[in-house]
Amino acid sequence: MLQVKTPQEAFDIIEQTFSRTLPTERITADNALGRIIAEDVRAEEYVPGFDRSTVDGYAVIAADTFGCSDSIPAILEKAGAVEMGESPAFAVTQGKCVEIPTGGAVPKGADAAVMVEYTEDYGDGTVGIAKSIAPGGNIIFKGDDVFPGKTVLHRGRKLSAQDIGALAAMGKCLVTVVRKPRIAIISTGNELVEPDKIPKDGQIRDVNTSLLRALLTAWGAEAVPCGIVEDDEEKLFAAAEGALSRCDGIIISGGSSVGEKDNACRVIARLGEVLLHGIAMKPGKPTIIGRAGDKPMFGLPGHPVAACFTARLFVRKTLAQLTGEKYELRPISAEISENIGSNHGREEYIPVKLKSENGRTTAYPIRTKSGLITSLAGDDGWMRIPRDCEGIEKGRSVDIILNCVG
Repeated sequence: MLQVKTPQEAFDIIEQTFSRTLPTERITADNALGRIIAEDVRAEEYVPGFDRSTVDGYAVIAADTFGCSDSIPAILEKAGAVEMGESPAFAVTQGKCVEIPTGGAVPKGADAAVMVEYTEDYGDGTVGIAKSIAPGGNIIFKGDDVFPGKTVLHRGRKLSAQDIGALAAMGKCLVTVVRKPRIAIISTGNELVEPDKIPKDGQIRDVNTSLLRALLTAWGAEAVPCGIVEDDEEKLFAAAEGALSRCDGIIISGGSSVGEKDNACRVIARLGEVLLHGIAMKPGKPTIIGRAGDKPMFGLPGHPVAACFTARLFVRKTLAQLTGEKYELRPISAEISENIGSNHGREEYIPVKLKSENGRTTAYPIRTKSGLITSLAGDDGWMRIPRDCEGIEKGRSVDIILNCVG
């Protein structure tokens, strides 16, 4: 009989048990996409390093444009032009302007840039300004982006493409990141065959190794597939012990229930400690979480949909704990397309497809069973029904967790 915990209790156990234990490594910023940064990154210089124009037009003293209009333009003397990539050797004085391109360095004395659309070059050395501008208009000043000492990226952040760009802007070509966690995957079951094999009667292809490998990779871990092990406790123990010796954690898929041939719990107990066996959720009730020292061990249901949902929740959370990643589920709101009944005494997780209709987002539940993985191939996310809820009425707003990579 399973002694079940609630999903929140399972999260609490993970937070209390696991914390960052993985070493760091120094890698090039160009190869750091998706990695977890191990230390705060602070700027050591000004970005930009000079005042620059955000428009094509003319650098001016803003006060020279006050009160001008289409009918009464301000007439300024054209005193030169700024070249891209060069620092102007001249200054702008009262009554004068300088032609400037987008990104060009603003000459000393100028405090604004007027868009070329509001100007007219009369061809006699003067320029008409038809729209006034305030001081600072259309200029990015030195250090507006970052300045020495400013913290730009915080420890625990998963680096995005934008972050890589920010590192380049600051001249940070190397970055310290947490080493990728190496997680072993073992599938169990006499009925399983490799995906490239044709199953005989009574056999099925091993879905979970491929599924879990893809999820782990998307989450920034290094997946280590260890093959299929038949329903034999000693063989499973030997495979798990070997995998654990060379990895930072293991996932055993299948054999997590309480039947005679369900060996995962006994093997996890022999390797270390069972923290929980059973979570009050559907699908995924027989999930096991354990540890061997500071290494997590999971026994996930053999049914692919159940394995998928429990991995998304509990394996993902544990990986964040191991790497120090600042991670949280961030739902969006959507209206449910139909009545959903639920009275199982467990939290229920239902995959959905999303459609935008008349400015509203509607969630369409995908009816599936835990052994039918292909039904998830087209899902956009999933919704949660609390254990004390008897169902959700059509049209009600619900929280949807998107299937985002990472």
